[in-house]
Amino acid sequence: MIETAQALANTAEICATDGLDGVYIGPSDLTIALGGRTSTDTSVAEKFEAALAKVAEEARTAGVAAGIHCPDGATAAGRLAQGFTFATVSSDLVHLVQAAAHLRDTTA
Repeated sequence: MIETAQALANTAEICATDGLDGVYIGPSDLTIALGGRTSTDTSVAEKFEAALAKVAEEARTAGVAAGIHCPDGATAAGRLAQGFTFATVSSDLVHLVQAAAHLRDTTA
């Protein structure tokens, strides 16, 4: 997991770990670690994007996968185009909210 300033500073070393298959970014935690006041704080967007590029490149150089969590498919497609190897989409909470809304709408 690359979610802290320390992990970001040591990404090359982490990626070079023998037997490591990949690294994964939790964007909310990384945003806060970069100085964001919330997980969606746009004031650190430039630093955040630079961090993502660094992780993707250092993982590629080391020959390991680079993954990132994304809120939706469009974001995931963009991150894959940026050089990430894999992307997870959405979360259990989002799926539960969507399922509950669907049940509410179909049973009302």
